[in-house]
Amino acid sequence: MDCLTLKKSNCKNCYKCIRHCPVKSIRFSGNQAYIIGNECILCGHCFVVCPQDAKQIVDETEKVKVLLQSGDPVVVSLAPSFIANYDGIGIGAMRNALKKLGFFDVEETAVGATIVKNEYERMINEDKRDVIISSCCHSVNLLIQKNFPAELSYLADIMSPMQAHCVDIKRRYPSAKTVFIGPCVAKKDEAQYYEGIVDAVLTFDELTKWMKAENIELEAVMDQDEESRARFFPTTGGILKTMAQDNPNYSYMAIDGVENCMAALHDIENGKIHNCFIEMSACVGSCIGGPVMEKFHRSPVKDYVSVARFAGKRDFDVAQPDKVALHKNFTAIDRKLGMPTDGEIRDILRQMGKMKPSDELNCGSCGYNTCREKAVAIYQGKAEISMCLPYLKDKAESFSDTIVRNTPNGLIVLNEKLEVQQINKAALKIFNLRAATDILGDQAVRILEPADFIEVLNSGKSIHGKRVYLAEYEKYVEETIVYDKEYRLLVCIMRDITDEEAIREQKENIGRQTVEIADRVVDKQMRIVQEIASLLGETAAETKIALTKLKESIGNE
Repeated sequence: MDCLTLKKSNCKNCYKCIRHCPVKSIRFSGNQAYIIGNECILCGHCFVVCPQDAKQIVDETEKVKVLLQSGDPVVVSLAPSFIANYDGIGIGAMRNALKKLGFFDVEETAVGATIVKNEYERMINEDKRDVIISSCCHSVNLLIQKNFPAELSYLADIMSPMQAHCVDIKRRYPSAKTVFIGPCVAKKDEAQYYEGIVDAVLTFDELTKWMKAENIELEAVMDQDEESRARFFPTTGGILKTMAQDNPNYSYMAIDGVENCMAALHDIENGKIHNCFIEMSACVGSCIGGPVMEKFHRSPVKDYVSVARFAGKRDFDVAQPDKVALHKNFTAIDRKLGMPTDGEIRDILRQMGKMKPSDELNCGSCGYNTCREKAVAIYQGKAEISMCLPYLKDKAESFSDTIVRNTPNGLIVLNEKLEVQQINKAALKIFNLRAATDILGDQAVRILEPADFIEVLNSGKSIHGKRVYLAEYEKYVEETIVYDKEYRLLVCIMRDITDEEAIREQKENIGRQTVEIADRVVDKQMRIVQEIASLLGETAAETKIALTKLKESIGNE
C-alpha cells in the first residue's frame, strides 16, 4: 500500500494524526510519523487533520497521461459525489472538460451503483443471510479484514460500484482502459489490489490541478443524461434510498464514521444484531464527506442538497451481470503484531512514571485513548515513552526542581508586583528564613531592598554580577536579576560571597599593615642614614682641619 506518503521534513511531532486515527495505524520513531500499511484502512483522517500537510496522497496523474498516450480508449468512471465537489457543474460539462484532456468518454459511477444495488436486493431475498454489510466502501472492507476477520462472512461479497461500472465499461469497450475519479484515497488501494478492473484512480483534487495546468475551465451548466436515484449512493443512507426495503424479515440501517462502524461490528461480534442489512461508510456523511472533499471542500448540508437535486426517482437501465460475475473475495489480513502480557504492560507503565492506577491519567495527549493502550503500542514498536506529555512534564519539573533545590546559589522569583513566587533553600539561608511559606506571596521588601528589581522591571535591562551588602544580615552577595517578559517574572540569583569578602578584607588589612610597617622601616632607615651622614660629616671636617694643621706644620719646618 503506497497510496499515502509522508513528508518527513513537515512532521512536527504533534501526534494529531494518531489522535484522529480510528485504528491507531501510525507508528512514531525519531519524532516522525510512519503509516503502518498492514494496519491502515485508508480512511484518510490523518491526511485531513495534519496541520503541516505532511501526509500526501500519491498522485496518479502521470500514470493516467501514459494511459492516454497508449492509443486505447480511456473511459472515466466519475463518482456521483462530483456534483457536490464541482458546484453547479453537470455531467455534460464534466464530460466536455475531460474530453479536452484526452479521455474517450465519461460515465457516472452511479451506473455501477445501480448494478450493485440490484445485487444487494437479490442477496436479501434469495440468500437468506442473517446480517449483510454493504461492501461499497473499501475502508470499511479493510476495517473488517484487518480488525474484525470473524465478521467477514457478513460482508457482502460483491464488487463495489467502481469495480462493477469499470467491468461494464470493459464489456462494452473491450480494449478500453478505465480511470475512476472521486473523493476517496482507499479507491487507489482497491484498484491496485484487484488488478485488471480499474487501471488508475484520480482524486477530485488531482483532476482540478490537472485541468488548471491545461487551462481548462468547467462550464457552469447543470445538465444530466437521465435521472437516477443511484446518484444518492455518496450520501449517508444513500444506498438504502435506492433499495426497495420491502423484505419484512430484515431491518435496514445506515451507519457512517469509522467509530460507529466499529461499534456496530462489536455488536455483531457479540451476537446482538440479527436480520439486518447495514449500509456502512467510513466517512461521516459518506462519500461527500470523503477525505479530499473534507480537506478542501467541506459543506455537508449544501453537498447533500446538491446530490439530492441531481438525483432522480428511477434507476439507470443497466444490463445486470450474473451474480458470479459480480463476486468479490474478501480474506482476512493479518496485522502480525503481538500483544504484551499484563506484566509487560505494567513494566512499560512504570517506565512512563505510572506506578499505580491513579497515575494513569488517560489524557489522550499522546494520541491513544488510555495509558494502557499506549503501553501496548510501545510494546509493538508503534509509540515511544517520550510521547507521554504528563511524563515529560513531570520529568522536566523534577529535573528543574532538583537543580533549584540543590544549587548553592540563592534563587528568588518575583512577579511584577514584586511578590515572592518562589524561593529555594539557599536563599532562605541567606535571609535567615525557616521556611518558604514565611515569605511566599509577600512583598520582597520584607527581606531585601527592592531598588534593583524596580530598575530592571522599568528598564528591561538585566543586572549581572552586582556586589551588594545586605546590612541587616551582615552578608555580601553577588546578584544577577533577569526579567522574563513572556512569563512576567523577575528572577534573581544570589551568590553568597560573604566569606570571599571577609578574606578579601583580611588580605587588604594585611596589605595595609605591611605597607605601614614598610613605611616605618623606611623612615627609621632614613633617620639612621641621616644620623650616620651627620657623624661622617663632622668626622670628615675634623680630619680635614687636623690634616691641614699637620700640613702647615710640616711646611714650616
